[in-house]
Amino acid sequence: MTNFNWLLDGSIVGLYLLMTMVAGLMVRKYVGKVEHFLVAGREMDVYLGIASLAATEFGIVTCMYTAQNGYEKGFAGATPGILMAAAMLIVGLTGFVIKPLRDSGVMTIPELFEKKFGPRIRWAAGVVIVLGGLLNMGVFLRTGGQFLVLVAGLDVKYLEIMMTALLVGVAVYTILGGMLSVLVTDFLQFVVMSAGLILVTILILMNVGWENMVNTVEMRYGAGGFNPFINPTMGWQYVLFNLMLNTAAVLTWQTIVARVLVAKDTKTARKVYTRTSFFFVCRFLIPGIWGIAALATLGPVANTLEAMPRYLSTAVPAGLMGILVAAMLAADMSTDSSYMLTWCSVIYNDIMAPFRKKPWSEKKGLFWNRTIIALIGIFLLLYGLWYPLKGDLWTYLGVTGTIYLASISMLLIGCCYWKRANSWGAAASIFISAVIPITYLVMEQLPATADIAKTIGPYYSGIATYVLSGAAMVVGSLLKPQSGIDSRKEFA
Repeated sequence: MTNFNWLLDGSIVGLYLLMTMVAGLMVRKYVGKVEHFLVAGREMDVYLGIASLAATEFGIVTCMYTAQNGYEKGFAGATPGILMAAAMLIVGLTGFVIKPLRDSGVMTIPELFEKKFGPRIRWAAGVVIVLGGLLNMGVFLRTGGQFLVLVAGLDVKYLEIMMTALLVGVAVYTILGGMLSVLVTDFLQFVVMSAGLILVTILILMNVGWENMVNTVEMRYGAGGFNPFINPTMGWQYVLFNLMLNTAAVLTWQTIVARVLVAKDTKTARKVYTRTSFFFVCRFLIPGIWGIAALATLGPVANTLEAMPRYLSTAVPAGLMGILVAAMLAADMSTDSSYMLTWCSVIYNDIMAPFRKKPWSEKKGLFWNRTIIALIGIFLLLYGLWYPLKGDLWTYLGVTGTIYLASISMLLIGCCYWKRANSWGAAASIFISAVIPITYLVMEQLPATADIAKTIGPYYSGIATYVLSGAAMVVGSLLKPQSGIDSRKEFA
């Protein structure tokens, strides 16, 4: 049973979807150039940037894995959010990397790499960014559909239909309006999302009670439910891996960096980082509280990823349920649209660069960008249907993200601040960063190597990727020094 009322709650959700589609489609007439489509003419101000970044980085998938963290790890599950908030604040205050990146005037990170490392590294960086990004996003649709099916009380057989409907709705306005549509709809989605999160959290605190949740965590997990270092499923390796992961994400995760590249100037980009930083604590803590409430109410469940939506399906009353579903749809649509657009920008701007011997017309460029988004949508739908998720969702996202985060963060730091960094070091770093996580993911799926992968674990594998990728950058650059543009150019 669920409290979702198809007349009342369905009307609220339908009205929200209509408003979003209209807002997203209205700006399509302002998209006449590729630059408008990919970076919105670089006119984003601070407040729009804050709303857009917050909306993009909180989707249904975010809510699901952070709630799962709260259910399985207690309050200690918010550790990644605290680490990411600290990284965002420090980078925003110092301008580390993002200042030279924005000042360069590029549309993507690999475009900057060409100035330092040459066109081959630009192409290779584009490939690993898209590979890591699409594998990371591949589980978004299934997770989002899973949440909506459970909350609305639908039969699981409708999961694929829900996934497809989500994708088509987002793809339509993203294909037509590009980044302009994303920014406009993000602002609307941020307002709806924030209202839903606050109202549901207040309801949970009133019904379950803070003291009850604290006692539940203490009873289930002891001190490890509050301290990640002594939690048996976390430990120092979990904290160190997430510190590396979240710092690299702040510097190079394409959907975050996109807000730097579309900002009016460097000062605006830095303010967006500093003022959005605390949101990343809330991003983990609020759904984590929902997960803890599910633990306190439902007790042990077979599938911990489903615990939170199953709890909400009966705990949230009709009316508020419509606001909750609209908020989650808002969060998911903003995330999916931004992710599709940013991977598209790298494919068009960097991977396809060698095939554009002469500059393409704006009309041809827009056609290819829209075609790429459609193809990304098809891939996401197919991948989301067949990939079997192993382990917790946050760990999967961390491992797939590391495919490019480890090397691209090293390349970006070297590009901006180290004169001796060159294409040999860059290539070695990219190779190491891609091979280790992909090998781990394959080993995890094969029966013959699954036990070995389990023994190694995702955290040690991830730490090794960051350390060895950085070492490869340094050793490769020093063993094979280069002269000319590769070693002279810097952007600090």
